[in-house]
Amino acid sequence: MNLLDDLLWRGAVQDCTDAAALAQRLAAGPITLYCGFDPTADSLHVGHLMGQLMLRRFQLAGHHPLPLAGGATGSIGDPSGKSSERNLLTRDVLEHNVACIKRQLSRILDFDTPTNPARLVDNATWTAPVSFLDFLRDIGKHFSVNVMVAKESVRARMEDRESGISYTEFSYMLLQAFDFYHLRKELQCELQIGGSDQWGNITAGTDLIRKKLAAHAFGLTFPLLTKADGTKFGKTEGGAVWLDPAKTSPYRFYQFFIQADDGMVVKYLKLLTLLPREEIEALEQQHLANAGARVAHKALARVTTTLVHGEHAAQEAIRASDILFGGELAGVTEDTFREMVGEVPTQDIARSALEGAGISLVDLLIHAGLCPSKGQARKDIEGGGIYVNNVREPSPTRAVCAGELLFGKHLLLRKGKRNYVVIAAR
Repeated sequence: MNLLDDLLWRGAVQDCTDAAALAQRLAAGPITLYCGFDPTADSLHVGHLMGQLMLRRFQLAGHHPLPLAGGATGSIGDPSGKSSERNLLTRDVLEHNVACIKRQLSRILDFDTPTNPARLVDNATWTAPVSFLDFLRDIGKHFSVNVMVAKESVRARMEDRESGISYTEFSYMLLQAFDFYHLRKELQCELQIGGSDQWGNITAGTDLIRKKLAAHAFGLTFPLLTKADGTKFGKTEGGAVWLDPAKTSPYRFYQFFIQADDGMVVKYLKLLTLLPREEIEALEQQHLANAGARVAHKALARVTTTLVHGEHAAQEAIRASDILFGGELAGVTEDTFREMVGEVPTQDIARSALEGAGISLVDLLIHAGLCPSKGQARKDIEGGGIYVNNVREPSPTRAVCAGELLFGKHLLLRKGKRNYVVIAAR
């Protein structure tokens, strides 16, 4: 398949200004394209993976990607998909966020290949020197307010009488169109891609290019990812799932994907991985035959975690995940164990109780809340259902001492297959 056919198979195309003409242009030779990432935080989140992977797919096909860090547009705030006004960020915060985003983009895009390296651009570099009057005269005059108001992102906010939309956010469309115009003029960028909520902004850019440069440009949007229940993709009870490991650890990142809804996992494999069609279709067949084996889920979590955090971090995340399914603890790092600990209940115990001969396993199970009585604890041990540090313990007379603490701090108790408690010595 050619690139466009592959994107269509993956379900990665929502709208296109002229699909037939774009297909011809892509067949004619390499094209320069861009996708913008506004630095509204010091990290991108999993919702931004689609844009990065779309750029990467074009790069792998020989095209020239321009990831754009919105140092200018990020100071305004895009109203698309938002029900209320964003908080405005200071210039220092924006510059810090842009620097952080640059590092994350380099995980997926190749900035060093000699043939078609990705080039990071920041719209603050060409927007800041333009005066307000010059912008109104040279750019604003080409836009009809009637047309702008009709755009979905603006209209939805205007219909909300309580929040409305400020002139600041109303002008965002002009700034994004100016970006496309500048990149078309200076870097021969012919294609802008973005989420489906960016359609109005993108077509504003293609119109501006036609009016000011008498040139053609293309716009292509990809669908916004959602969960099976329609809620926003990349959000959990704890907040956003970030690409920065300091904000969302590789383990929790892995867990987000391993817990994907059964009905969505194949869709995510198509959209959020670079796996070839043949491999995805094979995973789909295994998933349909036995979803409980979670083969597709594991592939999705492994590949996405490797893309964002690297092979070593992905393997550590897999190790931590396996521990909660009875995997061996030998060789696991303290950082990996610490991440896993956050997933199960923790019960403190005085370190002195573990010194010397230690504490009986029966008493420890009661202390942990895994067994209601000594009699039940002995019965569970004799039945082979009790594990200490994921090793089955057959003796009800067993004592547990400080020398068995993992990293000098923890014991991992398990009853049955999935009932875990971490004992933390204080």
